[in-house]
Parts: sequence; structure tokens; C-alpha cells
Amino acid sequence: MPFLTLLFFGWMIAPAADWPEFRGAGRGGVWTETGIVEHFQDKELRARWRTPVRAGFAGPSVANGRVFVTDFLPGKAPRGTERAIALDERTGKIIWTREWEANYSGLSYAYGPRATPTVDGDRVYVAGASGVLLALRAATGEVIWQKDYVKDYAAVLAVWGIASAPIVDGPRLIVTAGGQPGAKVIAFDKMTGKEIWRSLAADTEPGYSPPILFDRQLIIWHASAVSSLDPVTGRVLWEQPFKLNAGMALATPVSDGRNLLLSAFYNGSMLLDMAGKLLWRGKSDSEINTDGLHAVVNTPVIDNGYIYGICSYGQFRCLDLRTGQRVWETMEVTGEKARWASGFVVKNGSRYFINNDRGDLIIAELSPKGYKEISRAKLIKPTSDSRNRRELGAVHWSHPAYANKHIVTRNDEEIISVSLAK
Repeated sequence: MPFLTLLFFGWMIAPAADWPEFRGAGRGGVWTETGIVEHFQDKELRARWRTPVRAGFAGPSVANGRVFVTDFLPGKAPRGTERAIALDERTGKIIWTREWEANYSGLSYAYGPRATPTVDGDRVYVAGASGVLLALRAATGEVIWQKDYVKDYAAVLAVWGIASAPIVDGPRLIVTAGGQPGAKVIAFDKMTGKEIWRSLAADTEPGYSPPILFDRQLIIWHASAVSSLDPVTGRVLWEQPFKLNAGMALATPVSDGRNLLLSAFYNGSMLLDMAGKLLWRGKSDSEINTDGLHAVVNTPVIDNGYIYGICSYGQFRCLDLRTGQRVWETMEVTGEKARWASGFVVKNGSRYFINNDRGDLIIAELSPKGYKEISRAKLIKPTSDSRNRRELGAVHWSHPAYANKHIVTRNDEEIISVSLAK
């Protein structure tokens, strides 16, 4: 077999330790690698490489020896240039870039893209904040096909723009577009961009939560309900109303196989069974007088009958999954009782890695008995304006990738890779 053919097929084989989409393979927020550090040796983690990038909230994905991320360069407001970047996973060297015009008119927090790139084989799919969707060749950045939700589907962008990462299901690429008519959700042929189906009326905001698959149900959480669709046809299987203040469907829905959990900043949490039956719902619609868990940019986790997550003002809480009742809370994770204080929680074996919005990386054990911090170190400088008074003046709101015994994360100035191997 010729050398170039060997090289091509070698690049196509994805190691099991990759992180090819938002919250990792399957979007479950689980890091399966072993041989990971038990404690941090220093108070500040040392990067193996650092590469300058522009602004953006979108976290990186890692696949086939490459890191993919998006960013934004402001031009004459409200316009600018969004960009997809591929970097060498080992060195951080930029392999290619792909730019396109973006119109951030009407968008709040107009600092850059929000959606993590989704890698599938030799393609990477990127969604910009203004509704531009591109299918790119992962090796070269060549555009295979592209769509514009606003121009092609008459989408009206919500106040924070497009934040939900596309998801691949077999031959389909499924997106939350907010298009018309009846195109809140669209499935494209992932190879050609041809529309396969569209579903759900766009009479309410599409929200910002990414689509996710559980047991052949496509779960779409939007501003008025959580909808379960058949991913092959787009047919609605069931819906449960959940009207949200400000359309703030942000956190990713999570499941333990039997239950489906949703949590919103203003409106609290709701637990359904996988047929859409309401099991319980929090009673508070306040961001301050919270009863259970009111998540915002972070996603809770379910572990052995308990829910763990960060509430509206940084309170790390444990709830009983059966009832939604609070078991305990602590401020140790975020360290600051401030609006939208947050962090991203990823499971690794019996413990959790949490990167908070102060730029720390934490190793902790979570149980109904309480929060047990094992180790903490500085990971990256917070650079994003939260528009709320914060002790550090800025926040870090980008979900990292955990891949091949490293953590890869970015802020508005750089993307870094740090070894977490023993």
C-alpha cells in the first residue's frame, strides 16, 4: 500500500481517548482514560504549548491528532470575522485556518463563537454565533458545504446567538437553527448538506442547549418545552412544556438511562422519565430564592442517585435524584457568590475534574456526604467580561477538552494544552 494511503488511513482512525465534540464522545461529560494524576504537584499547571487565538467562548474538540477551535476578530461593529482553526495536538502549531464574515447585530456578549466544533471522521462541523454553519475537511479546512440559518432559513437569532453544537447521527448532521417554516431543528445529509427533515415550529426561541441523543431519542430543549424527536425522521415522540424566562435553555440535558434532567437559571430543575412523564419540578422561578438547582452555562451530573451541579450564584449543590430535594451545598468550588458563577464538571473514574470560571482546575470527590476537594491548581487566566462585578474582573466560560491524558482549553487570548498524566 502506498505511503500516502497508509498516512491517510492512519489519520482517519480516531484513538479512543479523543474528545471529538462538546462534553466528549456522546456529550456525556465523562473522561474514560486511566493513568491520570491523583494530585497536582504545583499551584499552577504548566502548559506543554500555548498558541495565540482571538476571542470566543467555544471550547475545543480533539480528534485524530488535531485540535479544533473557533474564534472572532471584530471589524466595523457589528460585523467581524469568525474563524475555524486546526492545530497540531502535540505541538500547538496551526495547521490551517478558515475564515468567514459574521454579523453580530443584536447579539449580546458579542465576543465570539459559542459552539464547540463537532468532528466526524475526515470532517469537522462548525457553527458560528451568527448562524453560519460549515462542513470542513478536517485535514485541510476546505469547505465541503455551508449553510446560513438567517439567509437560508429566515432564522431570527436569539439574544445570545447560536450556541448549540451540531450533532452527528449516522448519515445526518442535526442542528438547532430556529428556522422557518417549521425548522427549529434541521437534519442535513452530513456529506452533502442536503436537507433530510425539519421539525418544530420556530414560534418560540430555539434556546442555546445542544441537541443530544439518548436511547434513539433526539432531545431538543428549547424556550417553551423539551421535545423528543425521532432522529431519523424528525417526528415528535413526546413533549413536556417547560416555559423559560429569557429563553434560557443553556445547560445540556443529562440522563442516567432512566431519567432526564434539565436545569435552568431562572426556572430551576425538572426531572422526567424517558417517556416524557414529569417526575418532579422545582417550585422556584427566581434566580435568587432558589430551591433546588438553577444552572446557567454549566451542566449538572447524575451519579448513583444524586445530582451535582452549580446553582445561579455559584452554589455547588447536591440534590436527591428521586425528589429534587437539596442534600448539601458549598461555595468551595466557585469561591465567590456572584451571578452566573460557574464551572464545568467532568467525571473521571470515581472522581471529578472541575474547571471553574476563576481559571482553576479542581480534582474532587462528590457524594451525598459532601464535597471533598483533593487538589486544585491554576489552569488559565480568565479574560471574558461577565458584565457583573467579579473579584478577578473577568471569567473563564469555555468548556475544556480532556484527550490523550491532556486538558486543552482556551480563553480570549490563547489556547493551551496541559498534561494530566501521572
